[in-house]
Amino acid sequence: MKLTSRLALMNWLTGQGLTGLPENELLRGFCERCRAEGLELSRALVVIDTLHPIYEGRGFRWSDRASNESEMFEYGSTADGDAAKSWRRSVFFHMLENGHDEMVIDLADAPSMDFSQIGELAEKGHKHYLAFVHRFGENGALGLMDCLYSCWTTRRDEGFDEAQLEAMRDLVPVLGLAIKSAQQVDIVRTLGRVYLGRDASAQVLAGRISRGVTERINAVLWYSDLRGSTGISESIGPDEIIPFLNDYAQAVIEAIHDAGGDVLKLIGDGVLAMFWGEDMADARRAALRAEHLFRKNIAALNARRAAEGRPTTSAYIGLHVGEVFYGNIGSEDRLDFTVVGPTVNEVSRIASMSRSVDRELLASSEFYKGLDAAGRRYLVSTGRYALRGIGRAQDLYTLDPEVDASEPVTGSYERYLAN
Repeated sequence: MKLTSRLALMNWLTGQGLTGLPENELLRGFCERCRAEGLELSRALVVIDTLHPIYEGRGFRWSDRASNESEMFEYGSTADGDAAKSWRRSVFFHMLENGHDEMVIDLADAPSMDFSQIGELAEKGHKHYLAFVHRFGENGALGLMDCLYSCWTTRRDEGFDEAQLEAMRDLVPVLGLAIKSAQQVDIVRTLGRVYLGRDASAQVLAGRISRGVTERINAVLWYSDLRGSTGISESIGPDEIIPFLNDYAQAVIEAIHDAGGDVLKLIGDGVLAMFWGEDMADARRAALRAEHLFRKNIAALNARRAAEGRPTTSAYIGLHVGEVFYGNIGSEDRLDFTVVGPTVNEVSRIASMSRSVDRELLASSEFYKGLDAAGRRYLVSTGRYALRGIGRAQDLYTLDPEVDASEPVTGSYERYLAN
């Protein structure tokens, strides 16, 4: 590849990396441009570890022929099981263990090598294999993201010649820098979504990061906490406490997200969430949909945990509607993007009152009044109560017992929630 062609490809990678072209498109564009300049790549794989609560990393593929392989894939931990065995047989692991940055393999020698996947590549007509490990260094690493791995093949009988190897040595680091940049953006978005919540993360990443920048909004607030969690935590082993809390947090958060809500805070075993939009009647219905989904999640979770001989529980849920301040609150070096205001205090009091009246769901008068006529049919008053720290008494509502007891009513309620 001529020097001018290399420079043109480097400029293309730099420009597309700055504009945020997705990683699989970066790889495809790179490979196609290499081939157009006479560097006959036949297959490419780029792998980068990441910082994610579920996945250890991501990989990106390209092939010169149609394939049912996906262009992008994610992988879990390679620390144990079959994944660990496969990793330890990989060329990349061999390179890390032996301090190699580059490795070239004539695939005619594949049968004599105990590397995973090398034999398959030879069987598919690839002749030469080139692998790189580009290390980021201490200041460039982010969590487990400390290397970029890549491998390249050609179908040329002569394999890669020295000029082509030199071209790849120049070009692959630039491609790696563009892919690393894209991954760092994705990591920021993932961490923001996981730790701040979906809407709060979007607002922070859009630039709303100044202390005191808030807006007044009307929202449906959800506050839930687990039933008898303190007693359960005291009765189980220390190593079971976190899995116990995680199981039930998953059941709550999944239901809220599936119904279109945003989780704002995890407070011990409690969850503060909100539902909002232009139509507050829709937001109320979404909150009821989340509560219904949560009960289904709980039923499935409790069946599984009971079969395993592990303790089970449920949760108290309070629903309320009102004006809140939504935005950045805290100090100059520690901010929280959340909601504050009397409505937040009231919804936590309502959830606490659930214990006293032995109801797993309590909704405020404001929540009840704003439902459409069809929705109000499914709620009944539990009585009038003065909440601790709240000056005025109000009626609190729960689901009509017929929703659970009568199959026709259950079906009618589910159709209402789905509309």
